[in-house]
Amino acid sequence: MGVQNPNNWHWVDKNCIKWSREYFEKRLVGLEGNEGETTVKVTALRSLEGDAEVCQRKGRVISLFDLKLILAFESDTAKGTIHIPEVAFDTEPDDYQFNLSFDKEDAKTRPVLRERLIPKIRKVLEEFGPTLIHVNGSDIQEDESKVKSTFTKANQSMSYVRPKVVERTTINKSVVKKDSNESVHKSGVISGSTPKYNTTSLQFSSTFNTSAEQLYNTLIQPERVALWTRSQPDIKPVEGSEFHLFGGNIEGKLVKLVSNKQIVMLWRISDWKQGHYTTITIDLDEGDGETKMSFDLQGVPIGEEELVQDNFQEKYIRTIKMTFGFGAVL
Repeated sequence: MGVQNPNNWHWVDKNCIKWSREYFEKRLVGLEGNEGETTVKVTALRSLEGDAEVCQRKGRVISLFDLKLILAFESDTAKGTIHIPEVAFDTEPDDYQFNLSFDKEDAKTRPVLRERLIPKIRKVLEEFGPTLIHVNGSDIQEDESKVKSTFTKANQSMSYVRPKVVERTTINKSVVKKDSNESVHKSGVISGSTPKYNTTSLQFSSTFNTSAEQLYNTLIQPERVALWTRSQPDIKPVEGSEFHLFGGNIEGKLVKLVSNKQIVMLWRISDWKQGHYTTITIDLDEGDGETKMSFDLQGVPIGEEELVQDNFQEKYIRTIKMTFGFGAVL
């Protein structure tokens, strides 16, 4: 699929339902679960319904899908179907449902099916979203070598970053090697006593059709953060605790929490210079049936303003609204 989209600026999408069918047929059909002399095997993808697409705008690629699957299975003494009513871009692996229907059944097949085969099916479903992007995303973008905008190029690179292992170190004990002939300096100040960048500030806001309490919890409660980041977050709703989001690409520290009113955090993109953090204050102002969320960002590296603001607009504001139905998405 060729694409004419200078700097990958405009919205482009690709229908991936055919690819999705091929993916599940290849990855699920033939999958087996075994225990003792009992083997249960997926024999067919009976049906696949729904939508699956990859989309890009301003260099950022996302996947949007909502699918329903029916699989056929059999063992030596039983056969039937597995109905999976929802496989969606915002479904957590533990939330997948597997409804079993037997044409004929024996006492041995069901436990093997649930304990040995379904965990393998769950793993395939979990890998679908990232694979969808990595296989199909390049079809809707100009090659990165042709992109001149540093903003869209940065978004493009982040779209394909696989989650990485986060090293468990404390932020306020960062180690900075100043020179090969100098000793290593351990800073006790989170952002360092010397600025790492020339910086500026940003302010913006958005209105959500929900209460301040719901919005506050959505930003700091791990189970809710997992839904809108579409990944397993490392975050605790405790003042002074560190957090890592989006597979470790965003990291920081919760400095101040005022329940349902304010969150103050130190925040950074992982490839920024070691020790540099932006201080972000999020204020929640609840009105009649809606809540205004205001962002004040201090210490944003000059030249990174558009990248930072667009990441908040796309990865925080837009995705939270889409995931929880908290308002119209433009």
